[in-house]
Amino acid sequence: MRIRLNKHIFLPDPVRLALYRRSPDLGPRILFFSGGSALKKTCGEIIRYSHNTIHILTPFDSGGSSAILRQAFSMPAIGDIRSRLLSLADENLHGNPEVHGLFSHRFPEDGDAARLQGELDRMIDGVHPLVRAVPDPMNWIVRQHLRLFRKFMPRGFDLRKASIGNLILTAGYLDNDRHFGPVIFIFSHLVQVRGVVRPAVNRHLHLVAELEDGQRILGQHLLTGKEVDPIAARVRRVYLSEGLDDPKPVRAAIDPKTAELIGQAELICFPIGSFYSSLLANLLPAGAPTAIRANPCPKVYVPNTAPDPEAYGLTLSEQIQRLMDRLGQESEEKAAPGDLLNFVMVDGQNGHYDGGIDEDGLKKKGIGVIDYPLITPESAPLIDEKQLASALFSLV
Repeated sequence: MRIRLNKHIFLPDPVRLALYRRSPDLGPRILFFSGGSALKKTCGEIIRYSHNTIHILTPFDSGGSSAILRQAFSMPAIGDIRSRLLSLADENLHGNPEVHGLFSHRFPEDGDAARLQGELDRMIDGVHPLVRAVPDPMNWIVRQHLRLFRKFMPRGFDLRKASIGNLILTAGYLDNDRHFGPVIFIFSHLVQVRGVVRPAVNRHLHLVAELEDGQRILGQHLLTGKEVDPIAARVRRVYLSEGLDDPKPVRAAIDPKTAELIGQAELICFPIGSFYSSLLANLLPAGAPTAIRANPCPKVYVPNTAPDPEAYGLTLSEQIQRLMDRLGQESEEKAAPGDLLNFVMVDGQNGHYDGGIDEDGLKKKGIGVIDYPLITPESAPLIDEKQLASALFSLV
């Protein structure tokens, strides 16, 4: 395979890639700003090259079962964190397939309250098949966290469609004074998560989008086009608010540990996923743009190769400019070309990019175009996870 970088050919170093594959515990620290499920399959490839990747995730999901938990406990969304922990877990570790099955299990949508409460009680007592299959010490820790959740669960809580993994992590969050760190640490070690997973902020906040037609959308679930009709106007701006009934912008900031992780990265990747709710939302907390700019490592944007409802009306060049505008925040000085973003990774032959790929315009901004065969016949029109992983690790 080859990479075309501003019309020059770069050949990945197969020796380096083979070295990463042989010793992933010594692999490079690539940092991903993402959310949702766009990188779910890719994570299975990422851990073959490195056990040191860093994943900063958006905790602003306001739909589905996450909304029930958020309303009950006034907490950040936990679902994307659960999903990423499982995606990065070592599948070869004894007991992990059973833990994965339990964490991924959802209560039925049509179950009555008494029946669902009974199923939760059977899990706590260890007689439910999914829990019984989990070996100790994970079995005991899982049951203890479910017992804690039952203790915290308010009267009338709706268990329909609830993810067991979300309930377990929520219990750990509440039991540790509303901090994600301890519960993520515990379960990362139990299932040998091959990387670091962290929410962008530890606050109960919601994503707000203002459209160019004057419409205001309160809540991430109304923006993605998955639970309601897709938007029909361009997004003018996005920001964070404290509640779905209060659109007033609020200031949130990353904590020192998150800033430290950003500073340790050897490559920062803005990957595929919903443009606003998965990518730009991660960059809204104060301190994130500053920490990214302060790290001199390469920074690469991997745009979607299939239509993204959130990016309605935006060309690829406009998406890149909006990303750069956000990265340029918090600085009184105008950024020099290449300070904010170094590469855009595309598949010029097989990918679809609204407005095309303006290589000359990007070059003037100091951004190199990496044209790489990301899409395979089997993955089309989406990016193949093996191609993406090998391409990214070729840049470190």
